[in-house]
Amino acid sequence: MDLDINERKKKILDILYKDGSVKVNDLSRMFNVSEVTIRLDLSDLEKKGMLSRVHGGAVSSYKNYFNMDLNQRINTNAAHKQNIAKKIASMIGDNETIMMNSGTTTLYTLRALQNHRNLNIVTNSIAIALEAAGRPNINVILLGGSVNTKYQYTYGNDALNQLEKYYADKLILSVDGVSVDTGFSTYYQQEAQICRVMTEHVNTSIVGADYTKIGRTAFTKIAPLDVIDHIVTNENAPGSEIDNLRSKEINVILV
Repeated sequence: MDLDINERKKKILDILYKDGSVKVNDLSRMFNVSEVTIRLDLSDLEKKGMLSRVHGGAVSSYKNYFNMDLNQRINTNAAHKQNIAKKIASMIGDNETIMMNSGTTTLYTLRALQNHRNLNIVTNSIAIALEAAGRPNINVILLGGSVNTKYQYTYGNDALNQLEKYYADKLILSVDGVSVDTGFSTYYQQEAQICRVMTEHVNTSIVGADYTKIGRTAFTKIAPLDVIDHIVTNENAPGSEIDNLRSKEINVILV
């Protein structure tokens, strides 16, 4: 199986989801690479919090959340996400244009915007678009493109080409990892470029990430720390990581 390094790591995670564990010698034969190469892959994925190394292979350390669909994720850490959403909503004014990527925190934020007036929302989230479409206070633009049905978002060249036409007052970005060392990251390579372009087309960027995402690095980098203006997270986020973020002059808001 001839895959580049990112494709190989994604395949390893797919196998890990299906089987719950992987063995170095099996992966070496499957991908026709050395066991040393596989160990390096597993070490990198472990640093990103996506698996745990064991003798001769690895087991999933974040399997449950990583593989939940959107409906399952919406109920995970719900109270913490709702607190973040309420704070972000207080940072949004009437008559603003907002970009939002897919994610449960952004979906909760949409729900917290019910009393705002005349909002324009540009999003690649099908779930957000469906909820927003029924609200008289919100005008919604759903980016067209290829569809990820499990996580209900659009992606690809069509979505990117459409996104290039729009500019917004604020971006509300849901991420899977926030780290001083690696910046902002997501498990979903398909959506990462959408998120990157969104950061380039807004005046103010706000990341909403519950405490489990702080200090974690997910599979695909979105952007470095300096492209984001505010991070909203929970008071029980790791204190040392919050201090490190603030040392980089990042405005971290705890709720």
